[in-house]
Amino acid sequence: MIEQGQNLPQATLSELTKDGMVNHDVTELFAGKKVVLFAVPGAFTPTCSESHLPGYVVLADKLKEKGVDLIACVAVNDAFVMKAWGEAQNASELLMLADGDASFTKALGLEMDTGAFGGVRSQRYAMIVENGVVTTLNVEPPKSFEVSKAETILAAL
Repeated sequence: MIEQGQNLPQATLSELTKDGMVNHDVTELFAGKKVVLFAVPGAFTPTCSESHLPGYVVLADKLKEKGVDLIACVAVNDAFVMKAWGEAQNASELLMLADGDASFTKALGLEMDTGAFGGVRSQRYAMIVENGVVTTLNVEPPKSFEVSKAETILAAL
């Protein structure tokens, strides 16, 4: 599993924009920026939709006041689903990133197999990344939602 002090792995994450599909190189996307990156097991799932993503939507301005350049949500879903979920949650201030094949999640060592429920998904986590280096990493234990909340990350900044 990735640890604090390590660089994010080389990977590509997708985003569906009004101009079409954009494939972001993680190294380039995070270069020279302070980023809050959080991951959810799946778009439109209960905790993710009722608490996790909404917390970052509500606190986006406060996170940016603390010097955060970019707030990004990633899930092992496709870019079409991530765009629809972002629109449904009024997440216009956030970058909704798709890790469709779970390659980024696996490179981080933060995947979990949910079996027939959804297959390989991401564990729930949040991290602060500065210029591509993980400075804070909060991974939730199974069936928990505390350390990856927007409020917890805001307090860590």
